[in-house]
Amino acid sequence: MRQLASYLAMPVFLVDTKGTLVYFNLAAEQILGQRFDETGELTWDDWRRSVVDREGKATPVDDAPTSWVIRNRRPMQGNIWIRNFAGVHRYISVTAFPLVDQAGVDLGSVAIFWEAEEP
Repeated sequence: MRQLASYLAMPVFLVDTKGTLVYFNLAAEQILGQRFDETGELTWDDWRRSVVDREGKATPVDDAPTSWVIRNRRPMQGNIWIRNFAGVHRYISVTAFPLVDQAGVDLGSVAIFWEAEEP
């Protein structure tokens, strides 16, 4: 999946079964405000703090698409505010889905996202 994501023009990030952000592609770097090779892998506790409200205050992430997929192992789509690595607030639309191999083993999840029109 990482190889596929590296070829895509749409922003994509990959999360392992523990919620660790293990990769994001070049298109995602533009929205997230930093290159993956500068951040490296980020634990769930590190990267989930980027979910904020419209004013930039930290918010519970339980209903954010990626969080929901990690807990429920089902796809979800939704819009959220984030504060990127450069401190810029962005409103994004996220479609997240679980990755499961042919034997039914959980491999993690994928999120595809893009900037959305503010509500």
